Amino acid sequence: MSHGKVVLMACGSFSPPTYMHLRMFEIAKDYLQSLGLATVVGGIMSPVHDAYGKKDLVAAHHRIAMLKLALRSSSWVKVSEWETQQSGWTRTRVSLQYHQDTINAHASLSSLNVTDPPSWLPDDVINVNDITNSIDEPDNLMERLNGNRNEQVTVKLLCGADLLESFATPGLWADEDLETIVGRHGLVVVSRAGCDPGKFVYDSDMLYKYRNNVTLVTNYIANEVSSTVIRRLVRRCESAKYLTDDAILAYIRQHKLYGATTLHTAAAAHCS
Repeated sequence: MSHGKVVLMACGSFSPPTYMHLRMFEIAKDYLQSLGLATVVGGIMSPVHDAYGKKDLVAAHHRIAMLKLALRSSSWVKVSEWETQQSGWTRTRVSLQYHQDTINAHASLSSLNVTDPPSWLPDDVINVNDITNSIDEPDNLMERLNGNRNEQVTVKLLCGADLLESFATPGLWADEDLETIVGRHGLVVVSRAGCDPGKFVYDSDMLYKYRNNVTLVTNYIANEVSSTVIRRLVRRCESAKYLTDDAILAYIRQHKLYGATTLHTAAAAHCS
């Protein structure tokens, strides 16, 4: 059964972003579209606010800059700075709903009056320029609008099996948030081969209730690289090359993040 138009959204620290953060989007998109489960019209990476307070969480402007470097070759995944611009930490449920509401507002007829869409708005969502350029062709305009304006875009939470399992941690997630995230938006869970998130869904009454809104995707190409591993290598002045984009490693050295140093040329060359 197709879920219609979908935007995949990953929320997290991204301190720093890794290739696996990016690969999850490609793996999920291929799976959903190859099986006709949904039409993926965009992807969003939403870094958390500084107030989240996680260990080794560098300032938001650094994480945003690194994400933009990581995504400069992507044609469909973008960075949203919205969470980092709020007065404090934002619940995942609130962030998902904000982005979904904003996307659908811009994809509706009201977008005719919008001149400055957010930078993270997916290109495949009806945008101002496409509509404006068709204004002299009313038949074509109405045909396109009638075919799209009533089809709402759903923003689904893209995550790994570890986040799915965190739902069972007492006090970590509010029940209302979980019901909204899974029931109204849905999950796309990318897990490694040998992991069994399906059993976790079966064992959870809440997840089982909304099991049709949980898509489980197995990643058969092993990639266990995490932000923690990269930070450790940088801190020890060991090579993190090929674990993330070279431009991100250069940025980390330039700004001396995670204990990186640029004091000695030889050390800087080794920490690449």
